[in-house]
Amino acid sequence: MSLPAAFLSVIMIWSTTPLAIKWSTVEIGSSFSVLSRMAISVLVCALVLAVLRIRFPVHRRACLSYLAGGLSIFGAMTLTYWSAQHVSSGMISVMYGLSPLITSFAAMLWLKEEAITTHKLIGMLLGITGLVLVFQGGLGLGEGALLGLAALLAAVTSQSLGMVWMKQIGDDSPPLATTLGTLLVALPLFYIVWWFSDGNLPVISNSAESKRAIAAILYLATFGSVLGFMFYFYMIKHMEAGRIALITLITPVIALLLGHGLNQEEVLPEVWFGTAFILLGLGMHRWGLMWLEYLPVRR
Repeated sequence: MSLPAAFLSVIMIWSTTPLAIKWSTVEIGSSFSVLSRMAISVLVCALVLAVLRIRFPVHRRACLSYLAGGLSIFGAMTLTYWSAQHVSSGMISVMYGLSPLITSFAAMLWLKEEAITTHKLIGMLLGITGLVLVFQGGLGLGEGALLGLAALLAAVTSQSLGMVWMKQIGDDSPPLATTLGTLLVALPLFYIVWWFSDGNLPVISNSAESKRAIAAILYLATFGSVLGFMFYFYMIKHMEAGRIALITLITPVIALLLGHGLNQEEVLPEVWFGTAFILLGLGMHRWGLMWLEYLPVRR
């Protein structure tokens, strides 16, 4: 696959994942939806590993990496799927736009690998300002929206801390093997949550909503959890980090537009302003005043 095709594929997958999460919970429930997604993802990953004959390491460092990733995925996805019942799909993408800022801050404190420069500090402050504006917009959508946003913030923090933990471990296993290992750790935890929160198999009707939910689960399992990771790791290997980071500047805006256009989700002005501050903060944190050099425009 060419790099431009991989780049566009990841943008498409990350932009549509929040809406697919929201659709997948309709008439099925959040706990069973995420459980079935992860179970299918495990089967697909295992099949791809077997077909491509990719090794699946089980040494100590690999297992520690699987544990870190699995706990991170479990925390992030459980909270994200629960919050999808209370907030729009666009909100989910906007909140996940904070992930690079939170990850960088955690790496500074935990790994001591980056200095807190002026432009990084300004970027973080802009991101916090955007977060405040997004929460202010949530006030206009009811109490449930505020709880959903708080859960999303915890979900993003869980994912970000998991990424830093995995980097500290420093495992060099094949990316797809790491994906399978993390899913194998997380899957029993998702089962426990489903069992204690509901424990009943959903009754699938012949309605359009049920069919859409099943299609969304299959899409998330194959594209969101497997192909998305494969394309992303491929880009990490062959593309400079600055251009890859542009994805996080593009997907929240597309997700907001998709949620508004395809799911009739209300987007308040505060949310648009908050999104702009978060993206501006991300750009400032990542590139300072040199961010224009990374725009995909020929000079």
